[in-house]
Amino acid sequence: MDILKISGLTKSFGSQVVLNNFQMQVPEHSVFGFVGPNGAGKTTTMKLILGLLRPDEGNIMVCNEKVKYGETKTNRYIGFLPDVPEFYNYMKPQEYLKLCGQITGLEKREIKEKSAELLELVGLSKVNKRIGGFSRGMKQRLGIAQALINEPRLLICDEPTSALDPLGRKEILDLLSVVRKKTTVLFSTHILSDVERICDQVLVINKGQAVLAGTLSEIRAHHRHNTYLLEFATIKEAEKFTTREELKNKNILVIKKEKTVTIKLKEKTVDGVFLLKVLSQMGIVPLKFLQVEPSLEDLFEEVIK
Repeated sequence: MDILKISGLTKSFGSQVVLNNFQMQVPEHSVFGFVGPNGAGKTTTMKLILGLLRPDEGNIMVCNEKVKYGETKTNRYIGFLPDVPEFYNYMKPQEYLKLCGQITGLEKREIKEKSAELLELVGLSKVNKRIGGFSRGMKQRLGIAQALINEPRLLICDEPTSALDPLGRKEILDLLSVVRKKTTVLFSTHILSDVERICDQVLVINKGQAVLAGTLSEIRAHHRHNTYLLEFATIKEAEKFTTREELKNKNILVIKKEKTVTIKLKEKTVDGVFLLKVLSQMGIVPLKFLQVEPSLEDLFEEVIK
């Protein structure tokens, strides 16, 4: 089941077209990476999902209910963590979650139970100081707890790791990996390594349109480059291989580093079988022979050109 389904979404501000027939489907219980350069339309999309902007055309469905501008009934299914969450700094985390629970209409017993559970989940159960003294990472963790207080089926996180140090980023990513057991996560970010680490689905948006979408494995398989990595037992073997006449071709790029050789074949009609034939003729069996999968960064650069 798709928790979120967007079809034919178009949004302009004056003469500037921000979204142009945008499509997106977010499967239930996935960690969905929403990636794109600045100005691609990510923030506008999230505001439309939350009913804060009126679309020019198209539909947004959350849990099979249509999102309507100004009528935020579908937001009962959604938890939202902005990139810079704001709090009442004079409050302590328990007090803040109590307030959030009251706003969402929870009973006192529910608020107490859920607050304790969520503070334990985000590692703040033993913290008894005012939020004003929290680090950025602690505030992000409290923001996740706040976004989960109403048990949302969709958690939208807008750049949750962008301003954190490596340790803080790891803590938030680990937390989102745990949270996926409770909800579906829409994870907007520009840090591609974070997407590769925790996301099982990804969509790249550019100039208001989806230019790459699917699981990471599907995307890599579909966009696999004709690049091979060979590791030899000795530097002499590597040199002998790289000086073969068959490899002296403008459509074959050879990069040698000691005992490791990277081969990029620019012609699609030539593949790894060609390299295996060369090795067979030489009577050499490399220690390693593998086709290199493109990184998400490589694919990102390729599709936004």
